[in-house]
Amino acid sequence: MDAEKLLMEDTLFQFIDRIKPLIAGDLWANILMNATKNELLVLLLLYRQEDVTMTQVAQYLNVPLNTATGIISRMEKQALLSRERNDDDKRVVTIRLHESGRNQIRQILTTFRQYGQKVLAELTSDETALLFTIIEKVFCVLQKEQSRAMNSPAQTIRKIIIE
Repeated sequence: MDAEKLLMEDTLFQFIDRIKPLIAGDLWANILMNATKNELLVLLLLYRQEDVTMTQVAQYLNVPLNTATGIISRMEKQALLSRERNDDDKRVVTIRLHESGRNQIRQILTTFRQYGQKVLAELTSDETALLFTIIEKVFCVLQKEQSRAMNSPAQTIRKIIIE
């Protein structure tokens, strides 16, 4: 492995070690660790849009409709949201956030806001502007990489011979 890769790995592991206390606390265990990535994304979607259809959930998560249905079913059992059939068209299912789901998102947003305010309070206005410029560049790089990955030819499937 070349020196640049080793330095990058070492930097990444140092970063993880430094933020580990922040993400391992009781607060995070209670809020985020009980939800999958897709469940958290659904909560955020519903928090912003009041109610959505199953098709909108599937499109937002970029998953098949049956996968979205499973996610919504788990969240409904946790009393985070509810499904309701449309009165005009019974085929349309609308998803709405329950108050417990709304409270969970509020708690997450409050925690992120508190951390963000503490960080920004320590930065000068120039450092804050630079931080947001860097974050924007990171997003652009990641979007380009995602676009490149989506446009690349599908990976070949290896056949495994079972005897």
